Amino acid sequence: MAVPVAFFTVFFAYPVSAIVGRGLKTDEGWQFGRIGEVLSRPDILDVLWFTTWQALASTALTLLIALPGAYVFARFDFPGKQVLRAVVTVPFVLPTVVVGTAFLALLGRGGFLDELWGVRLDTTVWAILLAHVFFNYAVVVRTVGGLWSQLDPRQEEAARVLGAGRFAAWRRVTLPALGPAVAAAALMVFLFTFTSFGVVQILGGPSYSTLEVEVYRQTAQLLDLPTAAVLTMVQFVAGGAILAVHAVTVRRRERALKLVDPAQTSRRPRGAGQWALLGGVLLTALLLILLPLGVLVERSFDGPGGYGLGYYEALQSAGGSGSTFLVPPLEAVGNSLRYAFVATLIALVVGGLAAAALTRRAGPLVRGFDALLMLPLGVSAVTVGFGFLITLDEPPLDLRTSWILVPLAQALVGVPFVVRTMLPVLRAVDDRLREAAAALGASPLRAWREVDLPLVRRAVLVAAGFAFAVSLGEFGATVFIARPDNPTLPVAVARLLGRSGELNYGQAMALSTILMLVCAVSLLLLERIRTDRSGEF
Repeated sequence: MAVPVAFFTVFFAYPVSAIVGRGLKTDEGWQFGRIGEVLSRPDILDVLWFTTWQALASTALTLLIALPGAYVFARFDFPGKQVLRAVVTVPFVLPTVVVGTAFLALLGRGGFLDELWGVRLDTTVWAILLAHVFFNYAVVVRTVGGLWSQLDPRQEEAARVLGAGRFAAWRRVTLPALGPAVAAAALMVFLFTFTSFGVVQILGGPSYSTLEVEVYRQTAQLLDLPTAAVLTMVQFVAGGAILAVHAVTVRRRERALKLVDPAQTSRRPRGAGQWALLGGVLLTALLLILLPLGVLVERSFDGPGGYGLGYYEALQSAGGSGSTFLVPPLEAVGNSLRYAFVATLIALVVGGLAAAALTRRAGPLVRGFDALLMLPLGVSAVTVGFGFLITLDEPPLDLRTSWILVPLAQALVGVPFVVRTMLPVLRAVDDRLREAAAALGASPLRAWREVDLPLVRRAVLVAAGFAFAVSLGEFGATVFIARPDNPTLPVAVARLLGRSGELNYGQAMALSTILMLVCAVSLLLLERIRTDRSGEF
């Protein structure tokens, strides 16, 4: 536990507490009265209200649209099922900047719907809600569908034999068993949308602001650290509460029912109703997932002189004095890949040690440690990034000018995915195997190498893939610490979208397409090596 605790203390707790301290502490002491002052301001109350209700609306809409998909993946066997599973999961690993850019190309000014029917939805709440459903669809399908596929259908059939109707049997037998999984998925969707940054920043315009966007505005644009500190504390408390409830629902889900092999529960659709349901899910995937991504790719090739590689070729030039970049934007591809590779190594070491510690000990201390590892998902990444700048600037941790800052920030987001992927697999390793190896004279290191590693190798690869994908797309913290001469792909896309001009817009589409392809390839490789038991994700 020592290495993960030290890592989170230095690179998470210290920067976040420093930001709060800078905002609330003066020479006269702590000014806790600022909390009431900030939270009573009408503009801040509007931000809090919008953050909460859009997260609730996004969660409800995601459940409504994704639950039929969870049922189809759990109970139906049809050609192309694994490919479709990978396709619907692609949005989950896409950077939020790419998601916002794709929906901007679909719903924004001059976008697909604007050209087709004269309809624009950018700078409206509907664009934000649809983008959130797009991003979180796979969370519900994976979390709920994974458990649904392992529920014994004979229990529901027995209820029907005893006189219950189809809906009554589902409501009384299946729904209670699925309840913890649905709750866990809903909580994760709520958390991701509650802390939404890139999507709202791009699609919301000046009219809509979540807590995360407001922290960025107060920190980077207005330099109002007291307000940013209070909002950070609010988000920290809310995120911690959501994660605590999520941990309880996960434990309930694990004890839900005796599970069976998913291969025993899936079959080909029967009857017109089931085929119609499958067709509806396929149509949803087409319109919700493939259409925005397809429009994004199409816009990246649609230049002023017609279709071609003009925007991609422009990425190779840094431009003149008015350029957005000091270096050619295409260099962001190499920067992102290098940063993500280093971040993945850090996340694997820290997350792997943490998962190993959690499998060998129990008690309140370890449960608190488990919750600590998830906190970066619920705390403002903007605060972490700005905290890096004001804390890691003195020996022995004078890293403000070092390239390693970016991978460290990205690894903070990757560690929770590594832990949640590896922990269930490590817990499934029989302790008697380790004991037998020790009895035969193996050292602890050799026992781990000979017993644990062969059993968890697949989970390690899956964890590495997820860590790489989420590191590649990290934006909230990186936007503060990425140097102008070494931008990452998400930062480069945001900078291009922030400037007017058709060339900047087209280059943003081209870079977003490149980033989408890299993330999609990573996910497709994961689908080839993962198993249904390779962690919670």
